[in-house]
Amino acid sequence: MDNFKSKTLAMTAQKKILGKMANKTSVQMFIDDTTSEILDELYHISKHHTGNRTEAQKVIKNLIKIAVKIGLLFRNNCFSTEELVLATDFKKKLRQGAMTSTSFYEVDFTFDQAVMEDILTSCRDMLLKLVNTHLTPKSHGRIKHVFNHYSNPELLTALFDPNGPLRPNLAKICKGLDKLMEDGTI
Repeated sequence: MDNFKSKTLAMTAQKKILGKMANKTSVQMFIDDTTSEILDELYHISKHHTGNRTEAQKVIKNLIKIAVKIGLLFRNNCFSTEELVLATDFKKKLRQGAMTSTSFYEVDFTFDQAVMEDILTSCRDMLLKLVNTHLTPKSHGRIKHVFNHYSNPELLTALFDPNGPLRPNLAKICKGLDKLMEDGTI
């Protein structure tokens, strides 16, 4: 009966508030300009791929909610030592994905769909394991939604087509990823 902890209550309230306010204006408090530009391009890619503005917005909103909640968990030292090791592995895999994407962009006709799908699936699984005890099943569903959306073979093929309409979007994403890697963010 005496398990009340104000820190736990505060974390729950913060996650709930952040979950409700995941719009572009409020997110700028938590996400830097480069990341925001990448998210804008991911939105355009999703909108082009699905042909559905609402679905594209939902994917980006889910991505933002997850990123902000995980950032909140880090800032409040909620992860165990083992989870921090997993977080480091996730960051390495994310960096590998960024470098691979940039390589596929810079060298035409080198895109390998299986490689990108594998990287994205690995990232998804690591992230789900990392937040397993910290976030709700609804948040786990958001993670799956985002990673399954962007690992879609048709979307990936269209994105990495050197002559495709998404080439300018990919160029901006790769430029942003390069900056995030240089800064040590990923």
